[in-house]
Amino acid sequence: MYTELDAIDRKILSTLQGSGRASNVELAAQIHLSAPQSFRRVRSLEERGVIRGYAAQVDAAALGLSVRAYVSVRIAGDQFGRVREIEREIAAWPQILECNAVSGDSDYLLKVVARDLKSLSQFLTDELMQLAGVDDVQSMIGLEEIKPVSPLPVD
Repeated sequence: MYTELDAIDRKILSTLQGSGRASNVELAAQIHLSAPQSFRRVRSLEERGVIRGYAAQVDAAALGLSVRAYVSVRIAGDQFGRVREIEREIAAWPQILECNAVSGDSDYLLKVVARDLKSLSQFLTDELMQLAGVDDVQSMIGLEEIKPVSPLPVD
């Protein structure tokens, strides 16, 4: 759903993506608006769903999650009637950071974190591959993060 954004909205988004902890007064100063105007603009962006939330970016390795994998999942042809149920089950696993429906040979591409290769293997074998409707799972291990999650371009 595309939302019309003016130059001030874009400045707000760019600033908050770079510094999500900025106070309203700091934000107002950076975008050259009064604090009340800034507050109203941010609230409008939140209410329209442009700003979905605020979160700290935590280093996975600091939590002992040193393995990152990209996992493609194919659903069995006769199981497409259960696809929304399968999606809910996939979304419930905390080690799955992202799930995207994709085109091509697979139906979903998952971003998964694990403590080590053994725990990744156990998750794939004992959990994901046991999910009713999953026909095939293939994984690729991330070797090195070159570009972490980045702000969206707002221009």
